[in-house]
Amino acid sequence: MSLLTGGGDYLYEVIEEWGEMPNKWTYDIAGVAIDSKSRVYMFNRGDTPVVVLDKGGKFLHSWGDKKMFPRAHGITIGPDDSVWLTDVFDHTVRKCTSDGKVLMTIGVSGRPATAMSGEPFNQCTHVAINPHTGDLFVSDGYLNPKVHKYSPDGRLLYSWGQPGNDPGQFNLPHNIATDRDGYVYVADRHNNRVQVFTPNGKLEHVWTGMAMPCGLCIDTRSPEQLCYIGELSSVWWTQGLADFWEAWNRPGMGPRVSIYSLDGRLQARLCDNGQGDGRGQLVAPHGIAVTPEGDILVAEVSHTILGSRLKPSRPVRNFLRLAKVRKSESQTHV
Repeated sequence: MSLLTGGGDYLYEVIEEWGEMPNKWTYDIAGVAIDSKSRVYMFNRGDTPVVVLDKGGKFLHSWGDKKMFPRAHGITIGPDDSVWLTDVFDHTVRKCTSDGKVLMTIGVSGRPATAMSGEPFNQCTHVAINPHTGDLFVSDGYLNPKVHKYSPDGRLLYSWGQPGNDPGQFNLPHNIATDRDGYVYVADRHNNRVQVFTPNGKLEHVWTGMAMPCGLCIDTRSPEQLCYIGELSSVWWTQGLADFWEAWNRPGMGPRVSIYSLDGRLQARLCDNGQGDGRGQLVAPHGIAVTPEGDILVAEVSHTILGSRLKPSRPVRNFLRLAKVRKSESQTHV
């Protein structure tokens, strides 16, 4: 019997066993992205950080190593199917071909900027691309409160943001995306919000009512351009790691996937039923992507957050596919 989550126009079937997963994915999957051929790219923290599957989940190839990507974080596919990768321990953004050839590197490998200096980069997290100009926007990051704007050839144009929780300030800009008009959406994780800016950094809107937004994706292929957000859990962060199991199982505090319209209105919450790797649950949503058919792909850092902390430790599922459905027949709803 299949399992459903959501409702109305936002009804999804939960698919937990999808794709040919090398080594059972006993490591974190930090990010996920889809190219123009519907190939799925998994940016993970295993020995070969980039794994490519076809649209049906069949393994195609993998590339990269732990020297190049010591702590995989964000992945973005460009309009030309270039692959943009951020690594928080290497402090770089790399542009690669679909088979792993490095075309450009922004930043100096292994050399972070001074923490909180605002200079690029110190644990940069993700890349977004302006659909009209090709300009790049880099969220930076764990130890910097900035968004950096670059030309397509990697020249720094402008930076904005400072530490804090006032509008326009950041407390860990964790993910970033653009819509068809070029507006920039920043997952301001530790401020529990998404902030919306013009391409030149002018603040337009602030969305609240979420719990540690980590993954962020705007489906620019769809007419409505919905925004999909993977939420971690603000309770876990504020209580600390010692009590993580109790904290993560508090209703309504994540982890979950939320869907917003671009005017900031909540449309649906999915898998919002406590932390865990049981049916219909999430552990640690970290990256998110949407297929042309409207399916949601959720990459999770489940080993770091849960599997490694269990006594004894054990592998924990760290990828979930939510398949868009129109109606239910003999199905169970969560």
